[in-house]
Amino acid sequence: MEDIDVDLRLGAADEPGTVRRPDLVVARRASAGRVDEEGEVYHASDVLLAIEVVSPGSRREDHRVKRAEYADAGIPHYWIVDLDEPVSLVACRLAGELGYVDPGAVNGTFRTTVPFPVEIDLPALLG
Repeated sequence: MEDIDVDLRLGAADEPGTVRRPDLVVARRASAGRVDEEGEVYHASDVLLAIEVVSPGSRREDHRVKRAEYADAGIPHYWIVDLDEPVSLVACRLAGELGYVDPGAVNGTFRTTVPFPVEIDLPALLG
């Protein structure tokens, strides 16, 4: 699996960028070609969904810091997967000036139709 960097473009053009490396990214197909050909990083505007898997040392970072940064960068969907039992997923969606909103953590089976139809058996993630 390749590491994917995302420039959140939160600062001014002449300032150093804020780059994050989500655990999983779903990006627009056209951006993959640009990244491969030009050796660039993905831009936040390329990303449809960023997913972070919580680890013991990243809980606050994933739930607060990255959540705020990804929302500020305009990434439309952000999922936080927590593998501590019971396995859970928080599906955040961008709601304008409110930042991300979410219906709360889901255990068991996660189903959605946005940003694409998917069904995930969360307990099966533990193998």
